[in-house]
Amino acid sequence: MFHKQRLIVLMAIAAAGLPGATAGLSGSAFAADVAQGLPKKFARLIPLHKKLGKPQPGDWLDRHHEPGQTYRQYLRSRSVKPTRQRGVIYVQPLGKFNATQRKIIKLTAEFLGIYFELPVKTRPDLSLAVIPQKARRKHPSWGMDQVLSTYVLAEVLRPRLPGDACVYIAFTTSDLWPGEGWNFVFGQASLRQRVGVWSIYRNGDPDQSDDAYLLCLRRTIKTATHETGHMFSMHHCILFECNMCGSNHRAESDSQPQALCPHCLAKLCHATGADPEKRFEKLIAFCREHGLDKELAFYEKSLAAMRGE
Repeated sequence: MFHKQRLIVLMAIAAAGLPGATAGLSGSAFAADVAQGLPKKFARLIPLHKKLGKPQPGDWLDRHHEPGQTYRQYLRSRSVKPTRQRGVIYVQPLGKFNATQRKIIKLTAEFLGIYFELPVKTRPDLSLAVIPQKARRKHPSWGMDQVLSTYVLAEVLRPRLPGDACVYIAFTTSDLWPGEGWNFVFGQASLRQRVGVWSIYRNGDPDQSDDAYLLCLRRTIKTATHETGHMFSMHHCILFECNMCGSNHRAESDSQPQALCPHCLAKLCHATGADPEKRFEKLIAFCREHGLDKELAFYEKSLAAMRGE
């Protein structure tokens, strides 16, 4: 999916043949699907969202052609959804965390529960000793220690997948790389196996300052929610500036919102059964409590628009 020897912000497996994959529509058919397929309460949010413009050189859509996925396409797809038997998001700390990093993981787990309106459980820590030497390296140019993300998915998480898990997410402070010829990834997920791993190694030092703490929290939350969305078969968004947009570099990732566009929000609510108004109320409370002022203001506007105020 990505070219080798490039710096990749997010890695998600959402290709044809996996659950939830949908065939692309022609330009006119896609436009018709966009215009006709959105429930009224979600359509009320459209004026609040900025449409994607022409990608800049090096941006995700400059390097990757993607057909997009409308809400109606999502309804027609074999999307992965939580079930009565498999309805819990599990968070797996992997490795060592200082007190501030552990706080960010705790808050991210709390936020995941609000964002997807699903129960979240955090499992006991796993030591990096579960990663053998064959799945580790020092980056050949930069020198930092790295862990092989594909090994974590297949050999660490998959055998430990709880029976009631809809998805199982590992967080680590170790840098990740997905295999030969790659520099690093921030995270990697599998739609088929319902497992994913994300690193906060490149999210900044949250102990450096209050601003650095909030930046690390924002980045960790956005990575976790974006990739969890993929595990529920949500493809990259090509309609609006949205948390489900692809990112090809740090500046592009940081510029994207925490919020979902109306189409992606409708997909999430269809998949998880979330009540969008109650969800916004909880997001507002979380952002108010933790100093996420920009996000707070947008969620307040979104709630008012959905209520027709």
